[in-house]
Amino acid sequence: MRIPRGDLLRSRVVDDPGTTLSTALDRRLTGYAVFEPQDALLLDDETRAVVTFEDGVPTLAYCTDTDRGGADALDDVAGPGPYSVDLYELAPADLADAHEDEDLRVPPGLPAERLTEDRDLVTRTREAAPDERLGNEGTEAVEAFLDDEAGIEAIREQAREEARARAEEWGLTDALDD
Repeated sequence: MRIPRGDLLRSRVVDDPGTTLSTALDRRLTGYAVFEPQDALLLDDETRAVVTFEDGVPTLAYCTDTDRGGADALDDVAGPGPYSVDLYELAPADLADAHEDEDLRVPPGLPAERLTEDRDLVTRTREAAPDERLGNEGTEAVEAFLDDEAGIEAIREQAREEARARAEEWGLTDALDD
């Protein structure tokens, strides 16, 4: 992802990346934030995620270390704080080309969901997002779950075991159909 260097608004270490996401939202910032998680701070790791904003609403995410975008980029840096965070402002035209890359897009509330536990921030971000950006927010997790056949089979097996245990407890083992 190529975006020009913006005007630095803030550079600090925060325990909760929600602080930066909230600041971008409150300022209706068009620009980007660079999140560097504690592993990078403490272990001299190179992991960083760039999250872009349009009018304060997260638009793209990209991890510079793993070269992954979207939700995967957020997963690459999610974890307990602290985070070093730099917040930059840019003109909307400077982000226009980058914001066309569908592979890097994130649903508006996803950065707040993955990087912080602030449900209010997730809600506020979704409310601030334009309607066309909310199309299928939340469906990625459902689709990923439905594609995980091993996970579904594990849930089925657990349900079978619980059913057998209850049937045994209630004296109904001869009514089970294996």
